[in-house]
Amino acid sequence: MSKDIINRVEKSSLISIDLEDYSLSGKRHQIDLKNWLADELYLKEKEFRIAVKNHDWKKYKDCFVAINCSSKAIIPPWAYMLISTELTTYARKTVIGNLVDLERKILEDEIQKIDLTQYKDKSVIIKGCSNNIIPMSIYYSLSSRLLTVTKSIMYGEACSSVPVFKKKS
Repeated sequence: MSKDIINRVEKSSLISIDLEDYSLSGKRHQIDLKNWLADELYLKEKEFRIAVKNHDWKKYKDCFVAINCSSKAIIPPWAYMLISTELTTYARKTVIGNLVDLERKILEDEIQKIDLTQYKDKSVIIKGCSNNIIPMSIYYSLSSRLLTVTKSIMYGEACSSVPVFKKKS
């Protein structure tokens, strides 16, 4: 007397969203302005401009770049602007911040591109486990977009999910 095992998750109308699917492939770089400062503390405009001019910007071609300063130096906004203008020719995306800020921006931009019509009146589960670190704000961004169209939103895995939102009848 053998019974076939039925995969109820597979047969359900539940749609799973893996945020890792929205992380773009490509090299990530971080430019730490601390390395461009005198004694890693203060900016000398003339020397800074020379360093920017002589830097090999081509190595950032098709890459994602975060610009920050890890020292306690006060960096004038024009310094970030100067570096950003150099990167515009080569980098796919540039942010002021660290690598987590960069990943957040990449995911944020990709989430804004999602066609929500495929989720209209559907039950959606946002996958919880991932190989990469997903910033918390990304879960908020995705769920706040989805709740405008979905029937319900859950978090986790189909076998053990946590209800987050259910549309009122």
